[in-house]
Amino acid sequence: MTLTKRIIPCIDVDVDDDGNAAVYTGVNFEDLEYTGDPVEMAKRYNEAGADEFVFLDITASAEGRETMLETVSSVADEVFIPLTVGGGIRTREDIKETLRAGADKVSINTGALERPALIGEGAEAFGSQCIVISVDARRRFDEGGEYYAEVDGESCWFECTVKGGREGTGTDAVEWAEEAEQRGAGELFINSIDADGTKDGYDIPLMKAVCDAVSTPVIASSGCGGPEDAYEVFTEANADAALAASIFHFGEYSIEETKRYLDERGIPVRL
Repeated sequence: MTLTKRIIPCIDVDVDDDGNAAVYTGVNFEDLEYTGDPVEMAKRYNEAGADEFVFLDITASAEGRETMLETVSSVADEVFIPLTVGGGIRTREDIKETLRAGADKVSINTGALERPALIGEGAEAFGSQCIVISVDARRRFDEGGEYYAEVDGESCWFECTVKGGREGTGTDAVEWAEEAEQRGAGELFINSIDADGTKDGYDIPLMKAVCDAVSTPVIASSGCGGPEDAYEVFTEANADAALAASIFHFGEYSIEETKRYLDERGIPVRL
């Protein structure tokens, strides 16, 4: 049986000047622009036919605070599809509290890189299907990596970053994806800082490098400008899911028309 490819909208949530949760959209993880209310957007995407929904608290790790669980709970009340929540998750207790708030899965980046044993602890306690390892990768054109790909005629590797892309780690993203899989991650959520918000298409070299290296399902994120980009990341990189934000947030494309485009071209999707 062929597994269907998933289309997943994502909201990046921060705290506004009044202390309220709000959705923001940016480019290359910067220049954030107010986009809407997280609960209302979650409700809309649930009704629009999304396969899953991702809620990312984009400054929790950088600011050293916990994920906004009250807002997560309000979002969970509005969505009846799998909900993944990320941002500021560092301990087994954080995972527990996030799942208790209504998340089906947790997305972990900085916390897992700082203490890789967290992956196994979470998988053992709550099941590997709950543990999504998020990788915020950026291209580096030097000799510090393990896995190399050709980009625009040059050889590059992909470095894991933390704190919303603010800090490099020196860790090769493909090597880390392999380790995360071995430690029990049930899914990998691959973000490209270079492609983020550009709408120029997914970072195919990055996505292909990770998908070729692991058997764990891969969610491709960053750079989607339309249905044709989802088609490309499914056919060229063999990603299991395509995540997008701004094209859906601003009504450039709907989830339904994206899926119909894919279905017409032979990509198995849930209509």
